[in-house]
Amino acid sequence: MRKIFLLAGLVALTLAAASCNRELRRIEKSNDLDKKLAYADKMYEKKKYQMAQTLYEEMIPVFKGTDKFEPLYYKYAYCSFYLKDYTQAAFHFKNYLDALPSSPRAMEIDYQQAYCYYKLSPKVALDQTNTMKAIAAMQTFINTYPQSDKSTEASVVIDLLRRKLEQKDFNAAELYYNLGHFKASGVAFKSLMRAYPDSERSDSYKYMAIKAYYNYAKNSVHFRQKERFETVVNEYLEFNDRYPSSKLRGDAEKYFTLAKNNIKTLENEQNKTESVQ
Repeated sequence: MRKIFLLAGLVALTLAAASCNRELRRIEKSNDLDKKLAYADKMYEKKKYQMAQTLYEEMIPVFKGTDKFEPLYYKYAYCSFYLKDYTQAAFHFKNYLDALPSSPRAMEIDYQQAYCYYKLSPKVALDQTNTMKAIAAMQTFINTYPQSDKSTEASVVIDLLRRKLEQKDFNAAELYYNLGHFKASGVAFKSLMRAYPDSERSDSYKYMAIKAYYNYAKNSVHFRQKERFETVVNEYLEFNDRYPSSKLRGDAEKYFTLAKNNIKTLENEQNKTESVQ
């Protein structure tokens, strides 16, 4: 019995879709533009965005320059957004602002354009061009509409996106370390700390820079080791000044002590060599 009901429901849906498609083809062939626009609006209200988009696209050049163009293009842009084609939606939202900069909907559309870039922001491992576009667009929105209710939301989005960029940079710095590229890792972790000074992980970036520079010094040619261990000492002193309450202070201090001991050993070796000469 259940299968019969399911089959009947499927048949009903198929017939409804066929009927709707016939109606769409009939409307598309019509020369009555107002009727066609009304039908597109009807499809939009019913959330049949693909059908509405098809009709709106045909009428854009016809109604451009008339009072019907703005609401038409507004819905047309949103069709792409609701269909989750965020690349096209961002393009159309931008076009809307370029064509209608004084529109009462300008603030809404400006935010939607930025939000599309946010939706296009990919996983951490991938290229983050759209992430950076989203941050820039959201910041521009905040600067342009500081009193908007959406400004708070835009700030939250920026924080989320910056965390993604931070994680990507961290992954790169960590990969350098794991591959034994200690100098590159040290530089990358220091860059992380500078780029995200308010990060809750900032002290760990400094600690990892100390650790990376220590391993870089340890694996260096003999005559370069002293100056590179001195870099470790200086990095630790900066860590101690900046993060005196860090839970990583004890671990960082171990590398500081090791570096100091290595410097002392190297200086003793140098003194012995000089005394022999």
